[in-house]
Parts: sequence; C-alpha cells; structure tokens
Amino acid sequence: MVGGGKKSYVVAVAIQALYAGLFIISKAAFDSGINTYVFIFYRLTAATALLLPTALINNTCRRSRSTASTPPPAMSCRLLLKLFLCALLGNTFTLNVYNVSLKQTSATVGTAASNSMPVITFLLALVLKMETIKLRSRSGLGKLVGIMICLAGVLVIAFYIGPSIHPLAHHPVFAHKLQRINNGEWIRATFLLILACTTWSFWIALQVPILKEYPNKLMATAMQCLFGALQSFVVAAVAERDFQKWKLGLDIGLLAVLYSAFLGTGALMYLQAWCAEMSGPVFVVMWNPLALVFTIFCSLFFLGEIVHLGR
Repeated sequence: MVGGGKKSYVVAVAIQALYAGLFIISKAAFDSGINTYVFIFYRLTAATALLLPTALINNTCRRSRSTASTPPPAMSCRLLLKLFLCALLGNTFTLNVYNVSLKQTSATVGTAASNSMPVITFLLALVLKMETIKLRSRSGLGKLVGIMICLAGVLVIAFYIGPSIHPLAHHPVFAHKLQRINNGEWIRATFLLILACTTWSFWIALQVPILKEYPNKLMATAMQCLFGALQSFVVAAVAERDFQKWKLGLDIGLLAVLYSAFLGTGALMYLQAWCAEMSGPVFVVMWNPLALVFTIFCSLFFLGEIVHLGR
C-alpha cells in the first residue's frame, strides 16, 4: 500500500477528473477568443484570493495551538526565493506555454501530451534519487517497457490521424467554430505541450523537498499562486497592451477563470502536493492516462470535437 493508504488513490482519480474539466473548459474559453496570457493572470489571481486568506487563517490557528516545544515552521527569505522560482517554473512558464499550445491543438491532444509526464517525472525522480530501478528485476524491466510504451503512445496520439468519430451531441454545450491549423503549427504546438509537461513534472518533483522544509502545504501553495499571479501580470501586460481586451463578460471566459482558479489551480496544486508528499511524484502522474479517457468523452459531448481513432 502506498503512503496515504486508499485516500491516495481517491485523490489521484479526483485530480484527473479535475484536469479533464480544466482541459475542456479552457479550450472552450480560448476558442471563444479570450487571450491566453490574460486568462492565466486572472486564473492565478483568483486562486490567490481564495487560498491566501485561507492559508493565513489556518497558519494563525496553527500558531495558537502550537507549544513552545513544537513551534510552527517559519518562512525564511531563502524559502520565499525557492517558492518564487517554483512559481516561475510551474505556474508562469508552464501554464502560459501549455495554454498557448492548447489553443492551437485540441483538448484531446492537450490531455494526451500530459501522458508524457510519467516518463519525465520518473527520469527526474531517478536523477534526484527519489526512485530506484533494478534493471535485472522484473519490476525494473516492467518500468522500462512502460516508459517506452507511454512515450510512443503520446507521439502516436499527437501525430497519427485515423478514422474519425463524429460528435455524439448535435448541439454541444460549448459550441465553437472549428479552427483550421496547418500541420506545421500543430506539430510545433504538440512539442511545446510536451515541453510544458516537462517543466510541470519538474515542479511536481520539487514539491517533495520543499514540503519537507516547510510542511504547510496550504501556505506553500498560496504563496506560489501569489508569485505566479505577479509574474503572469507582467507577461500578460507585455503580450496584450490593449486593456479593453482584458474585460470579462458573463460568458464561458468568466466560467473558465472561476473553474481554473478554484479547482484547476488552488485545489489541484494542493492535492498534487499532498499526493506527491504521501506517495511520491511518480504515483501522482502515473494516473494521467485516466484524464485522457475523461477528456475524449467530454470533448465529444461538450465541445463537439471530431475525435480520431488514432487519438
């Protein structure tokens, strides 16, 4: 049994369900015309508005309950710098690259690219000595075969187009105009998705040593959201200087911001940090293929996407 017991399995499945919803609603918002950089800024700002007050209240309660012999962990300048760099890697860079690429592909391909994360995270865990592999054992050989199959599957899903499955819903919930994207843009966007998954895997692996130094997961998550929001504002201001286009209406854009902030950023970051601490970073990402299954069916019903059997 992995660390955290059955709760780790429940949390891992919940993470993938939240991811599927995030892919679908984000893709719908991007197709409606919202700027991806502005979207990330709003997403992280709303997540900070939710998490930071909660973390401060929780921290105050911890201090009142703690005794002199067991003082709560302090947040040093060195730790703040680490959290700032983690936010730069896991929030600002990863989310912006991923969402720009998602806009040029599809929700299904975006989810499929995340299936490269078990491979990347496992390799990072080997380098950081969080995982071990015995090449002469069956388990070691099984891991190597799994890595090769996983990586090959990602490339097939992204680049091979088989017979199409037409949308099951004639009037999808998030109806949108299908974009025509040439093969060059599709291939470039796919590799950028994999790059974003690489940096996200690195972020997950970095949460383990950070949480050992500062076990307050809620405050660590809130501070990373805060730093990410500040960094993303700079990126969005440079990318979109017309502030009239920053306005949100009562449409899918606002719904996507609220979902991605409260569930897709706040809840996901906290749950992933908890799961990585309890069961290791590889356990967190090994469930990613489940999100692909969820996303395929949701794409057919909610987006009206044409899904190909090769994908």
